[in-house]
Amino acid sequence: MNCKDKRTKKDYKQMTKTDIAKAFSNGEFVKTFDFLSDNAEWTIIEENSFTGKEAIIDNCEQVGNYFKSVTTIFKMQNIIADGNKVVINGTADFLKDNIRISFVSACDIYEFNDNNQIQKITSYCIESK
Repeated sequence: MNCKDKRTKKDYKQMTKTDIAKAFSNGEFVKTFDFLSDNAEWTIIEENSFTGKEAIIDNCEQVGNYFKSVTTIFKMQNIIADGNKVVINGTADFLKDNIRISFVSACDIYEFNDNNQIQKITSYCIESK
């Protein structure tokens, strides 16, 4: 939880599947940690995969540190929710000193178990050249 966020940990327990997916896709990883199943899987197509809650959290912390080192502008374009699945696509613009260093188009597919926990994430990230 960051200092600007006035919600309590109890409030996070009330997050919907869509709220959880939106937070993860926006790089607000800490908000989602309680919603990762112990044996969750995160596959970033053509890049990497992480198995288990701790491995996912470790990667989120590394990615989060990168996000803190640059200005990041996330834009969600579509959110589709159906049953235990949520799909989000959008873009991420990464700037350093107001100069674009990277632009990524992404799609994240979230699959939840019956306990409202993320069981599987599949991410497609296409960096513009």
